[in-house]
Amino acid sequence: MRKLLLTLVLSLFSVMSFAQIEGKWKTIDDETKQAKSLVEIYKKSDGKYYGKISQLLIKPENANCVNCKDDRKNKPILGMEIIRGLKKDGNEFTGGTITDPKTGKTYKCTITRNGDNLNVRGYIGLSLIGRTQIWQKAN
Repeated sequence: MRKLLLTLVLSLFSVMSFAQIEGKWKTIDDETKQAKSLVEIYKKSDGKYYGKISQLLIKPENANCVNCKDDRKNKPILGMEIIRGLKKDGNEFTGGTITDPKTGKTYKCTITRNGDNLNVRGYIGLSLIGRTQIWQKAN
């Protein structure tokens, strides 16, 4: 009976943590396939999820977001909140935005977890028109 209870608790914990995105994630450059940065995703008191760049693994061309058009304009990329306002919807996190500090463009965002990877999709308008990056769980 004790083994059955332990198995049930562990399997419940693994299912619950599978759909979570909180923690540090390694972003991968689409072109070079090299790790670019570490993004820390966290939940604020409003119940929504946010992500900020906690470490740069490749030195950017400019240390500040010179192309950003909002409150992030000319702010340092390191520490910048690039994910804002995601809400958990089943196994997906949607309804928020993601900003590319290189171009300064902001996109709608959907994130799904697949094991130790996140599928991070940025898009304009419909989700069909966009691109997906795979982020890896950081140790």
